[in-house]
Amino acid sequence: MSQVPIRLVQFTDLHLYGDPAGQLRGVATLPALQSAIAAARAHLGGWDALLLTGDLVQDDPGGYVHVQRLFAASPTPVYCLPGNHDEIEPMQAALAAAPFQICGSAVFGGWLLVMLDSYCRGTASGRITPAELARLETTLAKYPHHHALVCLHHHPVPSGSRWLDTVGLANPDALFSALDRHANVRGLVWGHVHQLHDSLRNGVRLLGTPATSAQFKPASDQFAIDDLPPGYRWLELHADGRLETAACWLDASAGSVA
Repeated sequence: MSQVPIRLVQFTDLHLYGDPAGQLRGVATLPALQSAIAAARAHLGGWDALLLTGDLVQDDPGGYVHVQRLFAASPTPVYCLPGNHDEIEPMQAALAAAPFQICGSAVFGGWLLVMLDSYCRGTASGRITPAELARLETTLAKYPHHHALVCLHHHPVPSGSRWLDTVGLANPDALFSALDRHANVRGLVWGHVHQLHDSLRNGVRLLGTPATSAQFKPASDQFAIDDLPPGYRWLELHADGRLETAACWLDASAGSVA
């Protein structure tokens, strides 16, 4: 088995519009994403796969044109998850061909990636269906000797912001019950929160990631925007099960670690 770590880059909450000049909370989202991609390339050189963990567009299916344009020529897989602002049918149509993959799973060396669908039509909060939970457990059981990283859009643990926690994952206990039955899970990573989270639960690393667009102010009872700039996360998955990761913001030197 190769000892070279598997490198992933996570871009989340892109909130793209069909209009290239479209802005979310004062951030022009397409240029911000382009800057994040450039910073990641300058910092890392390359990666083995990309994770786009939801809210690729801001309720505007025209935004998927930019996802295609920026990533269609990627030499590595681009794993996509739906978020509450995505338009599911247009997303599936736009990202139907390689290098894109929506949800599902993938194996890299001794690691297994499982991408979960937490989209719940008509609400900003998320839910993992019984069928999706069954798929998770079946996949984890199929690869008991692979270290596993599980990805989703909605946060399964409290963010510390009262307003944001009303639109998190509605059934986190069901998710954690499923994960607890499989000793090979090493990490759980999500978007949606537009801020950092890094904690440990039963030996599993829990990771929330800043958006490539505007950030939410942490520990805020009411909706509030932070003054932090766009960001992204890199992850390195080691053959022995170690997971190294950091978040980067775009206002410092390219790829500087938070």
